[in-house]
Amino acid sequence: MKKKKFETEAIRTQIERSKFLEHSNPIYLTSSFVFEDSEDMRASFAEEKERNIYSRYSNPNSSEFIEKVCKMEGAEDGFAFSSGMSAVFSTFAALLDSGDHIISARSIFGSTHSLFTQVFPKWNIGHSYFKIGELENLEKLITPKTKILFAESPTNPGVDILDLEALGRFAKKHKLIMIVDNCFASPYLQQPIKFGADLVIHSGTKLMDGQGRVLAGITVGKRDLIDQIYRYSRITGPALSPFNAWVLSKSLETLGVRVDRHCENALKVAEFLEGNKSVNWVKYPFLKSHPQFKLAKKQMKAGGCVVAFELKGGIDAGKKFFDSIGLLSLSANLGDTRSIVTHPASTTHSKLSAEERLECGITDGMVRVSVGLEHVDDIISDIEQALDKI
Repeated sequence: MKKKKFETEAIRTQIERSKFLEHSNPIYLTSSFVFEDSEDMRASFAEEKERNIYSRYSNPNSSEFIEKVCKMEGAEDGFAFSSGMSAVFSTFAALLDSGDHIISARSIFGSTHSLFTQVFPKWNIGHSYFKIGELENLEKLITPKTKILFAESPTNPGVDILDLEALGRFAKKHKLIMIVDNCFASPYLQQPIKFGADLVIHSGTKLMDGQGRVLAGITVGKRDLIDQIYRYSRITGPALSPFNAWVLSKSLETLGVRVDRHCENALKVAEFLEGNKSVNWVKYPFLKSHPQFKLAKKQMKAGGCVVAFELKGGIDAGKKFFDSIGLLSLSANLGDTRSIVTHPASTTHSKLSAEERLECGITDGMVRVSVGLEHVDDIISDIEQALDKI
């Protein structure tokens, strides 16, 4: 049979219907599952059968969500988590031993940075950072205990682009596990496995849900690595709830349609900002002025929903801008139907020192806009009137 297109897989990938032959799959709100007899129970726990035992291990709703994301990303298997950060933590914790070492891009989500700098050192797990434009320095960071190469692309919040193919070659050369946080792009815009990633992580809370309703995370990739993550998570218990899995599976049916509009709106917002007198600079992957524009075009279908820009006037200008916003939401989320403005230096990356923020390209005047699905004229009008108040 001819391979189905992305949008068709997102809609038509479903678990087996029940005896009621429902068109839309039901929510399996159950903590456990029953067995036919003692032999069935024994064989199930011995893993001689592939079946649901307990919703901390697996659930029909989680299985459907995982299967959809695996098809979208070109992955062999996956595991779904209660949040994006539980996916990040559990993935690393399952694969690393005391004494192991991580090489990571410096521009990563603030909580991931805190994980590397505050949590993992307790277990003697070290890390080394490289800057976005300095891939040639990766060789110097390798140690005999280096096990994982990690990156986000586009980065949070600066929307920089990393060369995933180059990172994939480096990881293969040194036999490292390459993990990519693909949250900003979504599997609709980018599939890191094509460029050499072994595992891909998402915060399902963002574009996958797309409506600011549920927390979720997922890791997909090579089956042998996912098996380790599954066994760790089966014990530690960060599994996604059946209800949230059901919501996400339904949300993925419209992912392509939603992300197309997000990207269309975001590009127009970026083009407007680029010509505004109150703005120092604008960064959006599909804006021709973006430093990695050609690379973004190579790796991504479109530029995503996030635009970053710097206000002239620093902190004082930022306060006036945020206090003048009317339509857009002041929130720390992204990938929502509603447009959101965030000040990374005082919110998502506030736990970093001023020096650490600058290393990630986060200035005091940086603003992150998650461009939503409202009419783009209304989004731009609200940003424009707020800029006029500076």
